Amino acid sequence: MKADIKSVSETDLRAQLAAWGESAYRAAQVLDWIYRRGATDWEQMTNLPRPLREKLGQTFAHQVLELVRQQGARDTTRKFLWRLADHALIESVLIPANPALYGDASDRHTLCISTQVGCAYGCKFCASGLDGWKRNLRVEEIVDQALAVERLARAGFRMTDAAPDAAMAAPATRPPAPDTRTVNNLVVMGMGEPLANYDNLLAALRLLNAPWGGGIGARKITISTSGLVPEIRRLAAEPEQFRLAISLHGATDAVRNRLMPVNRKYPLAALADAGDEYQRRKGRMITLEYILIAGVNDALEEAAPLAALARRLHAKVNLIPYNAVEGLPWERPAEAAQERFLAALEARGVTATLRREKGHDIDAACGQLRLKTGRELAAPAERPA
Repeated sequence: MKADIKSVSETDLRAQLAAWGESAYRAAQVLDWIYRRGATDWEQMTNLPRPLREKLGQTFAHQVLELVRQQGARDTTRKFLWRLADHALIESVLIPANPALYGDASDRHTLCISTQVGCAYGCKFCASGLDGWKRNLRVEEIVDQALAVERLARAGFRMTDAAPDAAMAAPATRPPAPDTRTVNNLVVMGMGEPLANYDNLLAALRLLNAPWGGGIGARKITISTSGLVPEIRRLAAEPEQFRLAISLHGATDAVRNRLMPVNRKYPLAALADAGDEYQRRKGRMITLEYILIAGVNDALEEAAPLAALARRLHAKVNLIPYNAVEGLPWERPAEAAQERFLAALEARGVTATLRREKGHDIDAACGQLRLKTGRELAAPAERPA
């Protein structure tokens, strides 16, 4: 299978062009078309000679994600359902400006991307794994989630147009417009366990981080994990200053064992040690993600061990009221209970935020739209003759 152009580094592209006897500046032209102008076809690259376009097309694939469905929330959060070349479905979510959601200042637009088709880690509250794990995403499939949103934005999509389920126009067939950016921050927190697809993830993020590529600063990119200890340690040794978020959801082994099977392999003591190493080597604040689930982890006595862990790791806590998932029994706590839990953390000297959930009026939890659409598409075939 041909390598996709969106998985190729500048160095490798330059080497290929040099082997063909092409000038070095041609690499910058190709990358400009891919990452700045949003070209979806070799023929759009009109400043390249036709023989070179033909060689590129013969050597590299250039497949793009197909938009299957889109949902818009009242707060202008947008969820995208993409179809891959093998017809698998994945999700991305574009989140509007939110003060210090993961970065140091206002996020402007944050894109949450997926790394796997489904998930094998079986967190009890999550929709991503309900239909099982299918495969890891390839490098270009991770990269193109960001590029596809940029293409749609150039085609006329605006964050202020938020009609639920409104189909967005397909990208124009004319040559794409010059560079304009919608995505300012990237959060790897969609479908799948990002660190279980470590090599493809890091390759994709390096392309999205590169100044000749996606141009998103490393400190504007947050990688989330449910707690894969060896990979956290591996990530700590990488040169890039990517941010780390740990999907904690319980500050005791008893609670995490109930919610997250991964905790049986990597319990809190091991996870905390890995977090210590990451913080020591990177010197960057870790985020502890904590979904508040009524009657499970929202009791005030749970705040004490959570605060102790946050202080140990020099971490901030992001409280997220649970988004209901069809077929699962969990519920979000009342707003008063959410506020009490936040106050209990703050009283213990912890930096904490309570996310007034973006996209709560759409299928906002990871995997919901994919699961719903997949079942709808399969329904006619399942009806008896």
